Amino acid sequence: MSEQKRSLFIGGRWTEPEHGHYEVIDPATEEVVGLAPEASRGQVHAAAAAAREAFTGWSRTRPEERAEILDRAAGLMLRDLDGHAALARAESGATTATARGMQVAVGAARFRRYARGALEPVEEPVAPQINEAGPMGRAGVFGALAVRQPVGVVTCITSYNNPWANPAGKVAPALAMGNTVVVKPAPQDPLSVYRMAEALEAAGVPAGVVNVVTGSGPEAGEAAVDSPDVDMVSFTGSTAVGQRIAEVCGRGMKRQLMELGGKGAAVVLDDADLDSAAAGIGTTFSFYSGQICTAPTRVLVQRGVHDTLLGKLAAYAAHLKVGDPAARGTVVGPVISAAHRDRVESYIELGRKEGARVVTGGDRPAGPERGFYVAPTLLADCTNDMRVVREEIFGPVVVVVPFDDEEEAVALANDSDYGLIDYVWSSDVARAFRVARRLRAGGVGVNTVGRNMEAPFGGFKKSGVGRDVGSYALHAYSELQSIVWPG
Repeated sequence: MSEQKRSLFIGGRWTEPEHGHYEVIDPATEEVVGLAPEASRGQVHAAAAAAREAFTGWSRTRPEERAEILDRAAGLMLRDLDGHAALARAESGATTATARGMQVAVGAARFRRYARGALEPVEEPVAPQINEAGPMGRAGVFGALAVRQPVGVVTCITSYNNPWANPAGKVAPALAMGNTVVVKPAPQDPLSVYRMAEALEAAGVPAGVVNVVTGSGPEAGEAAVDSPDVDMVSFTGSTAVGQRIAEVCGRGMKRQLMELGGKGAAVVLDDADLDSAAAGIGTTFSFYSGQICTAPTRVLVQRGVHDTLLGKLAAYAAHLKVGDPAARGTVVGPVISAAHRDRVESYIELGRKEGARVVTGGDRPAGPERGFYVAPTLLADCTNDMRVVREEIFGPVVVVVPFDDEEEAVALANDSDYGLIDYVWSSDVARAFRVARRLRAGGVGVNTVGRNMEAPFGGFKKSGVGRDVGSYALHAYSELQSIVWPG
């Protein structure tokens, strides 16, 4: 099926959109990648109704059957890796290596992981309880079993920074648990998700189990949240949008899984390996051009090593090749859109006005004549009350704030509306863990920006609600039922 004019996927049928199509733009070239369908509110509700109708049958399938379908889908995704990666690169602006290794390959790996997850036990025994005779009946020993049941129809609203891994991380565990889904991808790069739907269809997913709807504005997403057929909303995106979704979910008592904004603090202590710290922090410049909520964008560095670390970060940024993400050797591609480039640039200018010093970057990079590029930018002389320090910029911008001792470092790190992932660098592991345990964040990396993909993922404060990844995702997309009986 051509990306030139996509159709919606509703109830197992490719359906023409009632509101026509809109253009998906390549952020590197500003050319049209393809046309995405503009769903009407009624079509989104029809997708949720199709998911509701399919739920009874899918939730009762044998786990082995669900596992086989998910595993088959992963194989089909990898079979067409080159084509999928080329499309992901074109619509998201990711480099070729990132599109292949971190988008399509990770997306397929998540389907493989939850093919195994479909076979994980859903029953957990509860210790027997001895009850005395009374108004509730005779004395006896009562056994109990906690059983995880699928939630029902799950709306998956995904972010633009990874059009494969992010949807896969929602759809695969939801399906593994026996839920049905309505997927509403980010408007900027939705075409990859239709490729995912094709693979699932070819793998044998029954009609209505997976539905994909898209739209350039808020209408489709709003309908996917407020549909009476939807039992749960899984959302990745900004805190502001997440708050609006949560309000609607609250009125309908719908389950929520929210992965929202971040302003990751990287605490660099005076005994840290500064080369390791600079390389980790530098991923804010190099990975997705900083468009990632887990990025260590807020560097808190002990004064004794402040200037040395600043120099290493400046040198790191200066050696990064900025340009065409399809070209060999490119590390920093464009941000997702002209509007987002303008937003990031406005924050850099705001930083200047607030008194921050631009160490490197700050202007549009030389070279690319077209595309939405922002040069890797390092801001020093920052204080914790500056907006560039407090607000999520979501671009290749790092801010640096000095501190004197551990107490101040912890206070500065925790003085944030966000709490997704923080980081600590120290050559004294005991010291690093001591600081990490005091950070109000859903995750902490000690001397690394790497992740353990079985560890729970989610945020404190305005960074989110709930946890997923690994088996925790299976728990997120399930309800607990208690079954009690007399012994």
